[in-house]
Amino acid sequence: VQLQASGGGLVQAGGSLRLSCAASGRYVRTLTNNGVGWFRQAPGKEREFVSGISWNGGSTYYTDSVKGRFTISRDNTKNTVYLQMNSLKPEDTAVYYCAACRSSAMCGGNSQNYRYWGQGTQVTVSS
Repeated sequence: VQLQASGGGLVQAGGSLRLSCAASGRYVRTLTNNGVGWFRQAPGKEREFVSGISWNGGSTYYTDSVKGRFTISRDNTKNTVYLQMNSLKPEDTAVYYCAACRSSAMCGGNSQNYRYWGQGTQVTVSS
């Protein structure tokens, strides 16, 4: 496993979760120096790009369905990128993956732009 995604769980609609994406060893430099993206994949659906952040946090992106509810951030001193998810909805239920870009900028929804991936963490939102 190159990156470690954690923080998922079962929460009621309207609740909150904070996902973390951490790196260790030889992957630390890529995570801290490059853009990072969060993706999600629900059962029977294609993987969806949710949010992205540049290496220094100066640029961020959110897909329309999570704008105003999710916040991406990073603490490079802790080699960690976060996805704070508030006002969760049942349609947010999915496995969430983090990935490190091949460059310092955000790199969008094309998986080919990402160098390393996390193993995924399950988020389940009950109605």
